[in-house]
Amino acid sequence: MSFTRETAPLSPHLSIWRFSVTMAASITTRITGVGLYLGAILLTVWLAAAAIGDEAFAAVQAVYTSPLGLIILFGFTWALFYHLLAGIRHLFWDAGYGFKLPVAHGTAWGAYIGSAVLTLAVWGAAWATGAF
Repeated sequence: MSFTRETAPLSPHLSIWRFSVTMAASITTRITGVGLYLGAILLTVWLAAAAIGDEAFAAVQAVYTSPLGLIILFGFTWALFYHLLAGIRHLFWDAGYGFKLPVAHGTAWGAYIGSAVLTLAVWGAAWATGAF
């Protein structure tokens, strides 16, 4: 039997699908992974500018310490901590732990909350020491 787009049956999971924190954590892990690649490019540009000389470094620093630059760096810091905590979560899964739903949900929330707390702690410490 041949199906067209209009007559093809829907997958059974579509009728029971609902959004959950574990699904969001999986999606967020992938997105932060891409963000870390982009952040590595920013770090490379910063290091290259430092190697080139004072003028290049000052130009990059001006961009990175602008309000938009600080927002991007804040997001990069959060992505770094989130991806770290999600990686630890996956490490436990690889060892066979944490698959029960309450634990999986708790560790997903833990990655979100922990990454926010760590990011705020790092940026608070940087702010308090006058890094900006």
